[in-house]
Amino acid sequence: MIELPVGLNAELVPLSWLLGVWEGTGVLDYQRGEEKITRNFGQRVSFSQDGLPHLNYSSYTWLLPDDDADASPEGATDALANVPLATETGYWRLSRPLAESDPGPGLLPGSEPRAFTTADEVESLRNKANGFDIEVSIVHPGGVMELYIGQVTQARVDLATDAVMRSQGAKQYTAATRMYGLVQGHLLWAWDIAALGQPIKTHASARLAKVD
Repeated sequence: MIELPVGLNAELVPLSWLLGVWEGTGVLDYQRGEEKITRNFGQRVSFSQDGLPHLNYSSYTWLLPDDDADASPEGATDALANVPLATETGYWRLSRPLAESDPGPGLLPGSEPRAFTTADEVESLRNKANGFDIEVSIVHPGGVMELYIGQVTQARVDLATDAVMRSQGAKQYTAATRMYGLVQGHLLWAWDIAALGQPIKTHASARLAKVD
C-alpha cells in the first residue's frame, strides 16, 4: 500500500508512488565510436514535493568497480571505480493547460482559487488510456535540457522526448525514451538514447530500493 504524505497536492496522487529516496545499481551499455562501453554504476534518486503541483527530481550516479578489472601483478586496480558519473535534476507534473489559478509567468501569483484540489477534480484529467498525461523536464550540467511527454498508468511511467536543447559546447544528443515502474517494491527504470550520431537504442537501466 502506498501511503500519501499529509498535505500532498491532489495533482501528485498519480505520481505519489515515486516519492522518496531510492538507491541501487544499474548497467550502462552503449557504443562510442568503435568502442563498446559496458559498466556497472550506483545511483541515488530523489523524488520530493513542496506543496506545488509537481515533483522535484534529482539523480546522482557513480561508477562501480569493473568485475573484469582485477588487480594487476603490479597491484593496479580499476582506476574508474567509484568515480562520480553524472547528475541531473528536473520536475515532473501532470500535463494540462495552465490556468489563471496557477502561478506565473515569473513570480506572479495565481489570480484565482487553485484548481484540481480534490481527487474527483484530478480524475477529470484521466486520458483515454486510463492513465494521466505527464510532462517531465530534466536538465543536465553538460548543457543538455530535455522535455519529455508521456503518461503514468498505475505504477508505470512511459516518456519520450518532445524537445532536446543543447548548448553550443554540449555533446551530440538528439532524443530519448525512459520507462519507470514499481515492481515488488523496487523502482526499475530503462533509458534509451539517440546520441553520438546513432539512432535511438538501449543505453542504461537500473533497479533501486527505497532508502527512506
